[in-house]
Amino acid sequence: MFEQLVTKIKALSIIDFKDATEEIRIFVDDIPEDDFKKIVKQIGTIPENIEHDSTEEKLYSKTSDIVLARCFRLLGLASRALDERADSADILAESISGYNYSLVADAKCFRLSRTAENQKDFKVSNLSDWRGSENEYAVLVAPYFQYPQSTSQIYSKALENNVCLLAWEHISILLEQNVKETISLSMESLWNASQMIARDKSLSFANAKCCFLPKMDVYVAKKIGMPDTKYKNLLSKYKKLIVYRGRTEIAYWNNCIDEIKKYTKEKAIEELIKAKKLQEKINVISQYIDKLSR
Repeated sequence: MFEQLVTKIKALSIIDFKDATEEIRIFVDDIPEDDFKKIVKQIGTIPENIEHDSTEEKLYSKTSDIVLARCFRLLGLASRALDERADSADILAESISGYNYSLVADAKCFRLSRTAENQKDFKVSNLSDWRGSENEYAVLVAPYFQYPQSTSQIYSKALENNVCLLAWEHISILLEQNVKETISLSMESLWNASQMIARDKSLSFANAKCCFLPKMDVYVAKKIGMPDTKYKNLLSKYKKLIVYRGRTEIAYWNNCIDEIKKYTKEKAIEELIKAKKLQEKINVISQYIDKLSR
């Protein structure tokens, strides 16, 4: 089903973006729940056959917002992916079980060929600002193994601004275990996890930048009511899935290399000119000096 979703994204990338987004929304919301859960396991990794910095990639990113919004709905919240706007969160969700809270969320996806190490890749501070005064919580969802695994400023920023750092793997495990907010089970403590971690007196200023994903694992396992060993076994299965995806992506690039080796000299030159966007650069300069010449 994930492959079908990627094919759909590619096919729709040539039409108006707003129309394509609506088509994707309908497609994602109509996927049977069991198939949808399989998509959640893979959506955090952008396939290498999605061209970098393209309309396809932008639509894939928007698709991840739509997927995460449905995840929140399956977790018992009212949720929707918001229209494309600068300086705002991508997803809004709110409790419908009487707990009287709302949250903003941001979905992050990364390529296996690009390690996300810069704090600006995660936009933790931005997400805190986008929460505004009307929403209690801010939640970032990114691939577990693409978060910095040792130290990073994103962790101290998350603790300082009470931004919940979750992984697609966390969301997937919650869905697989059929966890859902009800009048007898609140999810609020999970969204508030960073504040709870920040209150830990054993956490000194010096180690505020340390990766606290293991602490988030504890919160997720507790919400499910799952023993620590069983939870770790589940998480290791997700690691194996990433390894499998990695081998698939390597095969894709090896096939690309094989195709390039078949190029004629003329074709190779043509592709190199295109890759360096030389004609586009010439066109921009030409338009600029044409204006000056009038």
